[in-house]
Amino acid sequence: MRIIKSIINITTATIVFVSCIKIQQLPPVPRVEFTSFQVFDTLDILGNECKGGRLNFYFEDGDGDLGLHPAESDENGDTTNLFLTLFRKTGGIMVEVPENDPIKPSPYRIPYLERTGQNKILKGTISVTIIYFLYDTASTDTVRYDFYIKDRAGNISNTAATSEIALSANDLYKF
Repeated sequence: MRIIKSIINITTATIVFVSCIKIQQLPPVPRVEFTSFQVFDTLDILGNECKGGRLNFYFEDGDGDLGLHPAESDENGDTTNLFLTLFRKTGGIMVEVPENDPIKPSPYRIPYLERTGQNKILKGTISVTIIYFLYDTASTDTVRYDFYIKDRAGNISNTAATSEIALSANDLYKF
């Protein structure tokens, strides 16, 4: 009987303690942070050799309204919510590439994410693979990406930047 009372007391104390833990608060505006970019050799869908890159970044969204449903746009009519700006090193200076640059990336779509329960905060890592179909493997391009995300409420995150990336060498670049 004593053991049962002890178990009940410990269980009650644990429930009371856990229920008193304050829910973490974050602003509703998302935040991104560059973590790494990996360059690798790969094949396209036709079996042609090409370069690939994988951008990894950390994100937080305080109200948990990140991502879009498939085949839908958000209330602003957008169908994309991850935006990348490509810079290419020219004469030792990083310069934004023009619209017609063959390796300029398109905006991406982060899939619909939603948390259940009281705590709506979303945190995690997103990985985006970029294929350089028209990349000349003899080239020694050095590039950098700036990127940001937008949530369903239209809040735009901070802009994060990758480190300088040498596309000619397969390597892992970290912040």
